[in-house]
Amino acid sequence: MSSSFVRLLSSLCFAAGLAVSASRAETTLLNVSYDVTREFYKEYNPAFIAHWKETGGETVTVNQSHGGSSKQVRAVIDGLQADVVTMNGIPDVDQLAKINLIPANWATRLPNGSVPYTSTILFVVRKGNPKGIKDWSDLAKPGVSVVIPNPKTSGNGRYSYLAAWGYALRQPGGDETKARDFVKKIFANVPVLDTGGRGATTTFGQRGIGDVLLTFENEVALAIKELGSDAVEAVVPSASVLAENPVVWVDKVVNKKGTTKLAKAYLDYLYSPAGQELAARHGFRPTDPAILAKHADRFPPIALFSVPEVFGSWAAAQKTHFSDGGIFDQIYATK
Repeated sequence: MSSSFVRLLSSLCFAAGLAVSASRAETTLLNVSYDVTREFYKEYNPAFIAHWKETGGETVTVNQSHGGSSKQVRAVIDGLQADVVTMNGIPDVDQLAKINLIPANWATRLPNGSVPYTSTILFVVRKGNPKGIKDWSDLAKPGVSVVIPNPKTSGNGRYSYLAAWGYALRQPGGDETKARDFVKKIFANVPVLDTGGRGATTTFGQRGIGDVLLTFENEVALAIKELGSDAVEAVVPSASVLAENPVVWVDKVVNKKGTTKLAKAYLDYLYSPAGQELAARHGFRPTDPAILAKHADRFPPIALFSVPEVFGSWAAAQKTHFSDGGIFDQIYATK
């Protein structure tokens, strides 16, 4: 065999290897998400993979990445090649638009403002509720230890903070000064700020710190399942914040990888009856009214207010409360 033929054969094999590698890259998705969606997407991904195989005849792999929501978005901004981002708050996704990873009109590309499911903030207390915690006002009382993740790094923490502020504003005679004092008292009762919701659950459940944990509704159900109904129980406050959980494909990544069609289909499937059923089973409130009604026993009635209703917009809330030197920094620095 001549040396020139060997070189040609090697070149062809190398090229074929690149083609196979490229093909594999095109059939792999990375979903970068926040802390408390692990279990949901662990079940959702195989369901979507089976659906895609049945409808498109293609075998795909979906990888997951989880952590505090703001830290996750920062990782994508710093170069983590996320095909899709599934977050718990609009501000985190807006960060991607600011650097042109996605278009400014990203929320218009999928139904319901690109929000396939929602959540809210509830309480988890020790069995028997020894501190008698029933509503937000109880969290500000002396001697009550409250576990909330850091609002600067966690959507869970942001929503908890804004829910408390909104609750205070909506009380008779409530105003911005009273709301600030109320939230300051709550955070004076916070012994440690974990970076994400799952870390806060670990602090409360495994480390035994705190009388009450504030967390997303789906995490409440999971905490009771993992820690045991003989150890903890749920408390539903009189009102709470509507947590809108947006999803988006990352244009600059999927255009480069050739995964645009797959990424869109992955997110579209969240709105399908199967996707909505899975969301409901994992404690997320489906946006399909029929499926929400079907699972009404899972979702207690609660007065929900949105961030724009109370704060004008997410941008205003973010700037006023969570920017460097904002109100959260001011009240926590004096703790």
